[in-house]
Amino acid sequence: MAAPGPLSGGRPAPGAAPARAVLAVQVQPRAARSGIVGWHGEALKVRLAAPPVDGAANEELLRYLAERLGTPKANVRLLSGGGSRRKRVEVLGLTLPAVLERLGVGPSPPP
Repeated sequence: MAAPGPLSGGRPAPGAAPARAVLAVQVQPRAARSGIVGWHGEALKVRLAAPPVDGAANEELLRYLAERLGTPKANVRLLSGGGSRRKRVEVLGLTLPAVLERLGVGPSPPP
């Protein structure tokens, strides 16, 4: 019996790197509701229904992305930009094309 691979729904094959995606995100805090807007240059623009106070917008971003992606919140983490509108977010367990598909956006536009 062959070892389960990434396409079989099992664990990655031995020696294979786990799926990982890094997104550039531009946030707009204090929106009426959280949602994906589309591309803002090379970053994905996301409206957040949370103020940029005491990390509330960062927490809402991670919660919202995890919910939309159907992945545990522990698989979504902020890599950089904690005090900025421009952020880098890592998603474990999914490839970038899978992340973009689940978020309902196409590939980023060319620079």
